[in-house]
Amino acid sequence: MANSLPHLRKQDPNGKSPPAARIIAIASILTTSLLSPGTAAEVGTASYYGRDHAGRRTASGTRFDPAAMTAAHRKLTFGSRVRVTNLRNGRTVVVLISDRGPYTRNRLIDLSYGAARRLDFVRDGTAQVRIDTPLR
Repeated sequence: MANSLPHLRKQDPNGKSPPAARIIAIASILTTSLLSPGTAAEVGTASYYGRDHAGRRTASGTRFDPAAMTAAHRKLTFGSRVRVTNLRNGRTVVVLISDRGPYTRNRLIDLSYGAARRLDFVRDGTAQVRIDTPLR
């Protein structure tokens, strides 16, 4: 496999490693092709919402619990379970889609505070993630 991907080992003309964004993009392409049959993947930016929304009703009608493993997505069906992977550190969590959003441009998913903690991006506020969704 290393011989089929020689461009991954190359450095830029200045002798530095490729930019992190390029590495993430290449990794997501490679991992997407290695997914188990019957899954689809999306790659993008995740953010989280937390304690200030605690107890409020979500679009699905449930009350938001910041510690629960839940998420908001624009299109996925309520009640869907999806696997979210932080591309920087490889941590993974399974969340339940219970709300609509995110309403910020260029964001793919809003995770609960608890899910963001498990993925280890609370301090940064956002992370590049891959969402693996079972096909129906």
